[in-house]
Amino acid sequence: MQSFVGTTAVVSGAASGIGRALTERLLAEGARVVMADIEQLALDAATAELGSRGEVLPVVTDVRDPSAVDALAARTAEAFGLAHLVFANAGVAVSGATWDVTPDDWSWVLGVNVLGVANMVHSFVPPLIAAGEPGHVCITASVAGYLNQPGFGAYNASKHAVVAIAESLAADLREAGHPVGVTLLAPWFVRTQLGQSGRNRPDDLADATPPSAFMQQVAGRLGSWSDTTQGPEEIADLALAAILHGRFAVFPYAPSMDAVRRRIDTILDGGVMEFYLPGGER
Repeated sequence: MQSFVGTTAVVSGAASGIGRALTERLLAEGARVVMADIEQLALDAATAELGSRGEVLPVVTDVRDPSAVDALAARTAEAFGLAHLVFANAGVAVSGATWDVTPDDWSWVLGVNVLGVANMVHSFVPPLIAAGEPGHVCITASVAGYLNQPGFGAYNASKHAVVAIAESLAADLREAGHPVGVTLLAPWFVRTQLGQSGRNRPDDLADATPPSAFMQQVAGRLGSWSDTTQGPEEIADLALAAILHGRFAVFPYAPSMDAVRRRIDTILDGGVMEFYLPGGER
């Protein structure tokens, strides 16, 4: 894509964090934005603030539900026409030793993080293909899609799946010759409300992993990484630049790439990845 002016973008998880930052940047670049989020009050507040900066359409959406995402696509087409830009960004997280993670934890995390992305692709990519127009899908994964840090088994698994979806989608579109690009975001720690995502957890999946001494130990290690966090605005800027330049993978925190390389080398040498920090420390 050459410009965002006059395009229509759909952003899931748009009421806060990276999704809200993407919405702000897209509006500044002249795009119309459909803001999808499951959190009604936060979506209303974001719409009230950002609506003065351009055309926005808020739609409360549970991305786990394919019919809800189909309805989101229908609302988008009715209000703004074809969605040229699709940002599958909504995500949640749980923490705990892998053996403590509950079935409800798995259902919730995989439902939002994996099926949410799959549903966005299923509802929005076919109309783009049918139109034959250039477009782009931007999928928010995580460095956790490449590195498996302890205490986040369900989240790690979900983000590995998201990486696979993004890579497969890019390959399928390329092989079929469709003018739709794909970008994968793999941020490290970002200053968002991901750690408080339980606020949107559905009542029917309320059985959560209990606090444990194991996670207190892990949390202590995570605290030493506080200086590696980035703002969502920086991630949004990198995402839009990647779309304009046709770049697939974006690692916003550059040192995390060294950790990914170490992980691959360790696997090829027959080992198991240890608790690596971005700079290679343990």
